[in-house]
Amino acid sequence: MPTPKPRTKRTTTESITAPLEGRIPPQAPELEEAVLGAILLEKDAYMQVGELLRPTTFYVKAHELIYEAITQLALSQKPVDLLTVTEQLKKNGNLEIVGGPSYIAGLTLKVASSANLEFHAKILVQKALSREVIGFSSEVLKRAYDDTDDVEEQLQQAEGRLFEISQRNMKQDFKAVDPIIAEAMREIVTAANRKEGLSGQPSGFPAIDKLTAGWQASDLIIIAARPAMGKTAFVLSMAKYMAIDYNIPVAIFNLEMSSIQLVKRLMSNVCEIPGEKLKTGRLEGHEWEQLDSKLKDFENKPLYIDDTPSLSVFELRTKSRRLVSQYGVRMIIIDYLQLMNASGMSFGNREQEVSTISRSLKVLAKELKIPIVALSQLNRSVETRQGDINSKRPQLSDLRESGAIEQDADMVCFIHRPEYYKLTEDQQGNSLVGIGEFIIAKHRNGPVGDVRLRFRGEFAKFLPLEAESIIRRHSRIGASPTEEGVGNGSFAPPLPPPDDPLSAGGYVGSTSEDDFLKESSDIGTPF
Repeated sequence: MPTPKPRTKRTTTESITAPLEGRIPPQAPELEEAVLGAILLEKDAYMQVGELLRPTTFYVKAHELIYEAITQLALSQKPVDLLTVTEQLKKNGNLEIVGGPSYIAGLTLKVASSANLEFHAKILVQKALSREVIGFSSEVLKRAYDDTDDVEEQLQQAEGRLFEISQRNMKQDFKAVDPIIAEAMREIVTAANRKEGLSGQPSGFPAIDKLTAGWQASDLIIIAARPAMGKTAFVLSMAKYMAIDYNIPVAIFNLEMSSIQLVKRLMSNVCEIPGEKLKTGRLEGHEWEQLDSKLKDFENKPLYIDDTPSLSVFELRTKSRRLVSQYGVRMIIIDYLQLMNASGMSFGNREQEVSTISRSLKVLAKELKIPIVALSQLNRSVETRQGDINSKRPQLSDLRESGAIEQDADMVCFIHRPEYYKLTEDQQGNSLVGIGEFIIAKHRNGPVGDVRLRFRGEFAKFLPLEAESIIRRHSRIGASPTEEGVGNGSFAPPLPPPDDPLSAGGYVGSTSEDDFLKESSDIGTPF
């Protein structure tokens, strides 16, 4: 008696992948039968392909329903075989739709062994992905012909949908430990051969590098602060050190200001001319000379700036890949995370969207194998807290809009300037005028701790404390008014005494993250 053919009527979702201009969508029904037959015959076959296949991977509707029943059995930790699958299909009301028990029994005759099961499953995944891309393209084409739809909205939805498809299919298999150990040893040897002893990219701030060993490849680093604390000034100072001083390719995605505005701030930072003077163009003669001289430092330096407003995660990923492949970029800075969007995707609220963005940034850092530094805002709870000098210090719970930011980030750092809150002395009586605190509150692969930096607001610049000490010593022995950045009417705050441990690098202390959080509800070691 011939085996009855299954009814293969598709649901409405199949209409998207209807033949285009007479062409049949990519499919492999024979391989679908072989894969299902192997799963029904072999006890552990499902374990080999369970992570690869979904019910919608199968083109034939009957096969989709059969695999759905297999998945349900596996999730319930029940055995998968001819009888149990038949029974599950009966429960689901799909047994007759797939062709009855005889069709299921016939699947077991379609395969000799499960030796090539995984290879066959990967072919089915590729076919399903091709159909999904065809469906996506057909939908984009259909909407593009519709003049009533806004073209910007069409583009956003298209890029969001394509991003979802690509994210869902970015899966990597496990690796044996031996090649991973070899790669880790190469990194250790490379770090040992560096005179500064860093395994990652240097920040330009020695005390911070002591805590981090440099910004590590594949890490997502969040630097958060309230407005006016100097987030942008810090990353500009860091980008200056890396790209101009160390010749390390750096890309800045600035969503908050234009590239011209950003470069003017960078010019103020590098040339040490107050930003207000650069805005008005009212420079003294020696300042014009200083500007002309220092701008030569920018020549042929690997610093790349993108000021696309409302940048989407899909655009960022595309541009970042090109920057890394064509220009060898080794760190990406985003200013700032809350101005990004995940256009084209649907979310219940903004918090879910920010969660998707932060997760996508972490995935991108791993994919490109470079550190990504994203600036973030803090909520207003910092402003409302009352108490001693430490009450205004930011905490992990202050991260704005999404706890997922804390979860996804390898490091969460804060920038805090007590002076902004009219706090001019710490608990030991040391001056906090012109002092910024870089607080490492979460460090997945290292210690947490605090670093004190010198802040020069007129130049939008942070400096290591030891560098500022050198500047002041030069000025005491008769440096010219423009030498080393002093003069020009700028205010140089008092320095710590010579025996103050902060003067040797600005490092306050570090503990393991767990011990640190047990010691205090405040983030960082109190001063």
